[in-house]
Amino acid sequence: MTAHLPQSQITSNSDLYEQDFYLWIQSTAELLKQGRLTELDLENLIDEIETMGRSEKKALRSNLEVVLMHLLKYKYQAEKRSGSWRATIREHRKRLREALEESPSLKPYLDEVFGLCYDNARLLAADKTELHLPTFPEQSPFTPEQALDPDFLPEP
Repeated sequence: MTAHLPQSQITSNSDLYEQDFYLWIQSTAELLKQGRLTELDLENLIDEIETMGRSEKKALRSNLEVVLMHLLKYKYQAEKRSGSWRATIREHRKRLREALEESPSLKPYLDEVFGLCYDNARLLAADKTELHLPTFPEQSPFTPEQALDPDFLPEP
C-alpha cells in the first residue's frame, strides 16, 4: 500500500502519517481490512478517531448557533426578514438533523450545550442586527425541539 513513496522514504506507518496523510489513511484502512493489527500506527489512529469525535461536536455546536442566531433575528427584526434568513435556518437545521441521524448519541450533547449555544447566538444576533443585547432574552425563547423543527419560525 505504500508503493507511492520509495521504501527508503518510509520506515514505518507513523512516518507515512507525517509524509502523506491521505496515503496513511488508505494504508491504515487496508491494514485493518487485512487484520494486520500489529502493523497499525495506533498512536496516530487513536488521535485521529478522537479528533473526528471533537469535530462532530464542534460542527453540531456551530450549526446550532447559526440556527439560534437566525431565529433571534427572525423574531426580533421582523421587518428585515428575508428568504435568505429562512434558507440559512433550513440549511443548518438540515445539517443538525443529518448529524443526529448519523450519530444519535449526539442528542444528549445537543441538549447539554443548548444554553451555551444560545448565549453565543444571542451575542452574534446583537452584533449582526445592531440591536442592544438586552433586546434578546437571557434565556432562550426557543426549545431544542423548536430549533430542530423544520416548520417552526418564531413570531415577533
